[in-house]
Amino acid sequence: MPIDISHKLVIAISSRALFDLDESNAIYENEGVEKYAEYQIKHENEILAPGVAFSLVQKLLHLNSYGDLVEIILLSRNSADTGLRVFNSIAHYHLNITRAAFTSGESPYQYVQAFGTHLFLSAHAEDVRNALCAGCAAAAILPSVTQQTDVNELRIAFDGDAVLFSNDSEKIFQAEGLDAFTEHEVHDAKNPMLGGPFKGFLKALQQLQKHFPERDCPVRTALVTARQAPTHERVIRTLRAWDIRIDEALFLGGLSKGKFLKAFQADIFFDDQQVHCDSAAEHVTTARVPNA
Repeated sequence: MPIDISHKLVIAISSRALFDLDESNAIYENEGVEKYAEYQIKHENEILAPGVAFSLVQKLLHLNSYGDLVEIILLSRNSADTGLRVFNSIAHYHLNITRAAFTSGESPYQYVQAFGTHLFLSAHAEDVRNALCAGCAAAAILPSVTQQTDVNELRIAFDGDAVLFSNDSEKIFQAEGLDAFTEHEVHDAKNPMLGGPFKGFLKALQQLQKHFPERDCPVRTALVTARQAPTHERVIRTLRAWDIRIDEALFLGGLSKGKFLKAFQADIFFDDQQVHCDSAAEHVTTARVPNA
């Protein structure tokens, strides 16, 4: 019978997010695909250095020491030939990644649904947008500071509007300003917001957390939002209506998010606003969710 991985948290990741491919990617951009292929094949036995999402992947895979919980899928624009160097590096670091799609330059986003992916991380903005349009949580991994944290605990932080929640309220803020936004959110405080692109991923994380006692769980989540009182109430009521628990909620009222994410010790942070991503990337691994 075919193998079923639908019970797992499924994360798809690009080779450029997992490993440092800046040098070879520069060859591709400056000299073309043939020179790139020649370079990768010539150097296929040279191990790639870890990329910005490498430690995140290590922590995700470590969760499998508790059970069959997580599946990491490699989705790559490499060909099978040029991708051999990537798999040699995966083997070198003892990463339990066995499934992959190599698309020889084409966007691999169409495979996110086929694999049942809950999250797609890539350094390629077009692939991220395509995956989002296909209904999968996706974000563009950014050059970021990667801090050393407890290897036995995975900490994931999210922005609220346009990430966990729809961008309807954020549109009011952008078009009419803070006062109109606040008035709208207070008026609708008891009306749950619609889900954003990362609602499904948060729900999948919640299902994973249910494998552990609440006070002894190796996965911790946080909402880190620019909202402040009194607009916090709608957030709390929305999560309650979704029956989703989030471990920490930071309502920062416009304060810069970076230092708070460092204090939380986030392994990755997702936000849609470039200004918040820039602040976060100075302290923790950061991925941007493109605006719809």
